[in-house]
Amino acid sequence: MQDWWRGSVTYQVYPRSFQDSIGNGIGDLAGITARLEYIARLGVDAIWLSPFFTSPMADMGYDVSDYTDVDPLFGSLADFDVLIKRAHALGLRVIIDQVISHSSALHPFFVESRSSRDNPRGDWYVWADPRPDGTPPNNWLSVFGGTAWEWDTRRRQYYLHNFLASQPDFNFHNPDVQDWLLGTMRFWLERGVDGFRLDTANFYFHDAQLRSNPPLASNDPLPAVNPYEMQDHLYSKTQPENLAFLARIRALLDEYPGAASVGEVGESQRAVQVMAQYTAGSQRLHMAYSFDMLGPQFTAGHFRGKIEAFFMGAPDGWPAWAFSNHDVIRHVSRWAEFGESDAVAKLAAAMLLSFEGTIYLYQGEELGQTETDIEFHELTDPPGITFWPEYKGRDGCRTPMVWDRGPQGGFTTGVPWLPVKAPQLARNVAAQDGVRDTVLETYRQMLAFRRGATALQRGKTTFHNMPEPILMFDRRLDGSTLTCVFNLSAGTVQVAAKGALTGPSQNAGMGDDGLTLGPNGFAFLV
Repeated sequence: MQDWWRGSVTYQVYPRSFQDSIGNGIGDLAGITARLEYIARLGVDAIWLSPFFTSPMADMGYDVSDYTDVDPLFGSLADFDVLIKRAHALGLRVIIDQVISHSSALHPFFVESRSSRDNPRGDWYVWADPRPDGTPPNNWLSVFGGTAWEWDTRRRQYYLHNFLASQPDFNFHNPDVQDWLLGTMRFWLERGVDGFRLDTANFYFHDAQLRSNPPLASNDPLPAVNPYEMQDHLYSKTQPENLAFLARIRALLDEYPGAASVGEVGESQRAVQVMAQYTAGSQRLHMAYSFDMLGPQFTAGHFRGKIEAFFMGAPDGWPAWAFSNHDVIRHVSRWAEFGESDAVAKLAAAMLLSFEGTIYLYQGEELGQTETDIEFHELTDPPGITFWPEYKGRDGCRTPMVWDRGPQGGFTTGVPWLPVKAPQLARNVAAQDGVRDTVLETYRQMLAFRRGATALQRGKTTFHNMPEPILMFDRRLDGSTLTCVFNLSAGTVQVAAKGALTGPSQNAGMGDDGLTLGPNGFAFLV
């Protein structure tokens, strides 16, 4: 089915932290292959693999030095081929990360580019002369702290890096760069992948005039923890030229029936609008991955507003929603004030798996996993080190998957690259597998419910006007209606609703006065 991605559920695997097969403390491709049956049993449609390409690992693989090979830490191309074959045999499609907005500074093309101003790849990266006083050409900032420009003594120019200085940005204004990057994507399509998650998909192009970004209006008298949030990034990303390149990606994917794309939209000011623009029609991305539900907001109005805004902006577009990933605090910890941990985890599963769009789950969330408290000396994440202690980085959500209560949670026989601590160890697969009402079993029930209810996969959404903390909407398809009701609080609420309970529920009961939802309760009605 060519549009399998529409309404599907994808499980994100962070390779370093899923399963170590050789005891070196780092997860690998063979380890993922060994655990694919667990993922298939959950009831998802696909897996998304975070980067496993050759890399010096300055940003844990998001700094690629060879786009068509596997880093030895994770195994080999042969291991990848085995993984693809096993996943397909289990009915799982495989999406892989593509980090093409920038490369590693150790990539041979950047080494060549920086060697002189007139070499064959001299303009494959973004180079600019200094201003007369020696300062960078504009005020653009790095997401990871400091200026987005790094001085190079060989060329006596600055190069652009939206992230680490060791992650120089490709110059997408050069068509040869586009052609070459599309060729690396074709390499993986020929190897059998079912699509791509496009990292920082709105960062590809920069303003060719190098205009400075304006300030972002703020009522906060104090600067942001990360000064990057103090600019309106009008010129450093999300440029109009990006749309033509996304169309080239789509044309490539259309050569491979069923291949799909999901673009990460790293945009805080105009996220929904950019998502809509990037997925409108049939010549751009299949899906856009939103960060709008990856923050602290936990209100009915917030979730309703984001869903309605997307479909209003792009009636023919398609969103991808997630509550957690490898870049943000795990949602059970973010929303801890709204109820008991496991109850919030189950409520979150029911909500997310009821939303119109494609759903992305992050490894461990099906266990109700919480954020690991990482101490400074345990940090590996560059922005965490830079912005400590107000921002502790991303290591806390990247700690190893916990399979059992054994040493290191069954992840490795060695010393794990990030610690497995007691609160995480308590939420392991073995303790929840087959046990009624655990978070894991609730996810399995919800995934089975979504798969069996076509209205949840492809039905249109109509929201009910309800007071906080009640989120209520109908999913309608082919004359059938499923009503979804959620209590986003630790209290008890009464809802004027009719119908019979169906599918999974939590703290829910129907009576003469309608539906009663206890703390973090949810119900589905027909």
